[in-house]
Amino acid sequence: MRFTPFAVAATLSAATYLAAPAMAADALGTPSATLTIKTKSADVGVGYTWGDARVTFHKKVYHYKVTGGEIAAVGFSELVSKGTVYNLHNIADMEGSFAVTSGEATLGEGLGGALLENKHGVRLKLESDAKGARLSAGAGGLTFERLK
Repeated sequence: MRFTPFAVAATLSAATYLAAPAMAADALGTPSATLTIKTKSADVGVGYTWGDARVTFHKKVYHYKVTGGEIAAVGFSELVSKGTVYNLHNIADMEGSFAVTSGEATLGEGLGGALLENKHGVRLKLESDAKGARLSAGAGGLTFERLK
């Protein structure tokens, strides 16, 4: 009987810990698609990014041209980003510009992540692997143009 409060506290702590990832996903919205982006960035003060993306939505794969930039960046890197798309109800809402505030420091290989959002409320949660030598900080964005 003495261990009952301890068992209850342990159970509640475990439930809170296990529910945290689910609550974080809910804060971003409803997961609706997956995304893979492959980009390269070349920067001298102002950065430029280009590449392609693949979105899997309702068991169909859609391909995009990706371009973008950052306000303050120096160097060159190649990035492979994978993630989840939230609040995507119509594939047409993927096109256009997504705003991001992030930073990257890569020398050789690095890991990163970003959250992006567009005017339709579509959100992207990305985890990235980078190769190269690049330092960036500040606001930027990516534009998605669907390839037909």
